[in-house]
Amino acid sequence: MRTVFLASLRTHIRRYVAAAIAVAVAVAFVVVVGVLTSGAHSGLMDGLGAPYRNADHVVSAVGWPASVLDPKAAIAFTERHGENAAATGRATLPARANGRRLSETTVGPIATSEEWRWQKLSSGRFPAGTGEAVVDVYFALAENIEVGDRVRIGEGAAARDARVVGLVESPSPPAQAAMYVTWPQLLQWRDHIHLTAVAVRGEVGQLPEGAKAQSPEGFAAERLTYVQNRVNSLSVMLLLFAGIALFVSVLVIANTFSILFAQRLRDFALLRCIGATRRQVVRSVRREAAVVGVLASLTGTLVGIGLGYGLIALINALTPTIPMGAAELPTPWLLGGFAVGLVVTMVASWLPTRRVVRVSPLAALRPDTAVDVHTATGLVRLALAAILLVTGLTLLGLAMVQDSTALMVAGGGSVFAGVLLFGPVLVPRLVRITGALLGPAGRLATKNAVRNPRRTATTTASLLVGVTLTTAVLTGMATWRSSLDEQIGRDHPIDVALTSPKEPVTTDLLNRVRHTPGVEQAIPVDGAVARVAGLDKAIPVVIAPAAAQVARDGGAFARVEPGKIGIDSEAFGKNLSLRPGDRVTVHVGDRRAQLQVAVGSGWGPVGVVAPETLATLTDAPEPHAIWIRASSGADPAQLGGDLDELADPVGATIENGLRTWESLDQQLGIYAWSALGLLGIAVVIALIGIANTLGLSVLERAREHAMLRALGLTRRQLRRMLATEAVLLSVVATLLGTVIGVGFAWVGYETIVKRALSDATMQVPWPLLGVVVLIAALAGLLAAVLPARRAARVTPAAGLSLD
Repeated sequence: MRTVFLASLRTHIRRYVAAAIAVAVAVAFVVVVGVLTSGAHSGLMDGLGAPYRNADHVVSAVGWPASVLDPKAAIAFTERHGENAAATGRATLPARANGRRLSETTVGPIATSEEWRWQKLSSGRFPAGTGEAVVDVYFALAENIEVGDRVRIGEGAAARDARVVGLVESPSPPAQAAMYVTWPQLLQWRDHIHLTAVAVRGEVGQLPEGAKAQSPEGFAAERLTYVQNRVNSLSVMLLLFAGIALFVSVLVIANTFSILFAQRLRDFALLRCIGATRRQVVRSVRREAAVVGVLASLTGTLVGIGLGYGLIALINALTPTIPMGAAELPTPWLLGGFAVGLVVTMVASWLPTRRVVRVSPLAALRPDTAVDVHTATGLVRLALAAILLVTGLTLLGLAMVQDSTALMVAGGGSVFAGVLLFGPVLVPRLVRITGALLGPAGRLATKNAVRNPRRTATTTASLLVGVTLTTAVLTGMATWRSSLDEQIGRDHPIDVALTSPKEPVTTDLLNRVRHTPGVEQAIPVDGAVARVAGLDKAIPVVIAPAAAQVARDGGAFARVEPGKIGIDSEAFGKNLSLRPGDRVTVHVGDRRAQLQVAVGSGWGPVGVVAPETLATLTDAPEPHAIWIRASSGADPAQLGGDLDELADPVGATIENGLRTWESLDQQLGIYAWSALGLLGIAVVIALIGIANTLGLSVLERAREHAMLRALGLTRRQLRRMLATEAVLLSVVATLLGTVIGVGFAWVGYETIVKRALSDATMQVPWPLLGVVVLIAALAGLLAAVLPARRAARVTPAAGLSLD
């Protein structure tokens, strides 16, 4: 049988190349998933986990971030470990620079040791000792602070002077501070320090009371989960794409090998007729499959590594503000991809040969018939499909009720497997319905496409997987993006607010703001300076009927009922003692009104009231604020700095909400680009799958095509028939995949998105899905080009002589 084994490899080399491509691409997909998820994880660790990347353990409070470490115990713990520990946290202190009081200033620690230092130097140098500090670049732009300026931190006997020696960027939002000093300097204000965590190298030792220790990766994941409303999106994405990678890989390999070995049923039967035993035939096939599986899996592993790291480099080049991290070589994914390729290849080769060796050689030599639903095999297939569909729908229902991602993945896989098993019944019927719209020209292609239901379903399976995945991901991303934008819009409705607490803003200032690069629109906000009980300074109370022009929430925050006043809690910080529902007295000159407090955020240090309320307080409102909508792609730091230069001369302040958008966009961008990269690989697999199955199908039907040519069909008509058949199959697979994908996206919305964003609404990107249908139809047409040309080149006589 060794001679037969080598002869088979030589004779069927072209068919084995198609099978090897399917295996290699499927393995590469699994490996790419591992590399991209590793890069995404590394990128998030470089942000949220940056302060702890060189630690062995992170000590934080039990119940963080709802609670923080006990300050005295945490400081003592950090001091006890010396250079083997670095704390993250901050102290909120008053500060003055350039002869004026700064807005509320947070001061954090910066390590003198490079391995513990996580801030990124933008200009100048890091502090080396007492009397030196570095300032966050955003805070510096907002407060007009430069390297060399002197800042006085604290007040009274605790006040200390520090010279700004550098500007830094802080990639970890929860640990950000406005200013950083060395740890010994920070201890001068130990009564004001609140530590969030302590990074420790080596043994932890005795923990402070109420504290816990965990790995840096675990702590960063916990922080990320909390930031996203307790939904670990990275783990969800990893689990989803791991399941998708495995499912797509198994399907593509199994489909290709099923067709490949089904075409060799007569070869196996002839071997049986000349004396080969069942065991010898099976052993020969397994050896062939093992050789193809090993070589293709090794190739796929190497290609996957290159593609994964190439996609990371491409993403970083296209979006430098959304960096993917340096991915470590994902050994489990490499081994898993290789194992998937080899094992599935062996299983896919075993199933068709098992059917051959179970029947007599003469029976196997007869023409193969398609599975009919009325036969025992067909009925078993339909029964299994029904069981899988019912089971999958039940699991999906439970997933939505219990918010279980694992049940969602299992249910989706079960439903999709049921649809694929039901394919020989469903797909031909859909092809007939679609083909009826083509008229007489497509009648032959339609009948040819549905003549073998099993082959038709197999041909569409790969594209069905790709389209379903594409539709689900596009719909899910559109829903997540829209919902996140709505939530952030409610929390930060104004991109930048310029507020003048004393004098009205002038028309000249408004015109200069409108002509500032990065400003899309700016509106003046009328009001009057008022004293509000409970606030330590006078603030403008304003009305904003035109807020919808610039607000990201459509102006909802500015639609205040008469008798109420909206206060921005973030603008006043800890100085705000007012609570929602409190009643306060508001004075404008000698007029007053009793108003109920409504607390919100995102519009700056002004009180928002209804027009009727302001009319009772003043007869001559003047503009005291300018609310700004930034243009797409505007740099938050640059825009904040430019507007601050306009605001300083008139004593106005700037509230820059764009930085929050930038931070959240960076996290979302990592997920989006990772998903798009994986999606691109999945679509490539689908196209290769349909091209393989069409190509092998043409080889299988060579005698049939020759007969049609002999009966008068021209080469052009044959090519047109095959192209029409491919387009029919592509359109049917695309439409069916779109319906299933939207359904899966709805389940994901109910299971994942609504848990993270309670007010989320599902968004279906119909224009994009229309583009997917068009691309799939063109892909099917392109996939038929080479097989159609190959079939048309064969003469009728040569085709009829093929065996």
